[in-house]
Amino acid sequence: MKTSHIYPGANSINSYLNVRNCKKAIEFYTRAFGAIEILSLLMPDGKIAHAEIEIEGSLLMLSEENPEWGTHSPESLGGSPITITLYVKDVDISFKNALDAGASEVMPLKNEFYGDRVGQVLDPFGFKWHIATHIEDVPKEEMQSRMDKMFSQP
Repeated sequence: MKTSHIYPGANSINSYLNVRNCKKAIEFYTRAFGAIEILSLLMPDGKIAHAEIEIEGSLLMLSEENPEWGTHSPESLGGSPITITLYVKDVDISFKNALDAGASEVMPLKNEFYGDRVGQVLDPFGFKWHIATHIEDVPKEEMQSRMDKMFSQP
């Protein structure tokens, strides 16, 4: 059997998060987003060197921050410029679950011009999550028209 050029369960592009407390992050992502832990490899001190979780059928990799390896968490860097988009079946429920699990609200739930119902939260580890459910297929031309209208409003 031929081995694939892509790691089993992965896509061509995957996110890899460096966090301050990987065990707590996995617990949070399990409560907030229904993550399933696939793999955790431990360092001699018990910290997680590499972990894999699955959320909504997508692989997310994590590790404990380790300055010696050049990996720093958003907490160490003063924030993260990255926003993670997560599509779910029911954004209202997932948004509430994230808040109940300890995330803070960045943007309340709303229906957007591009056809998604969305809300944003900041997780306890410094990552912003854009949680969405697609509710309408909007043609590109209509999407641009709606955006133009939105920006022309006072």
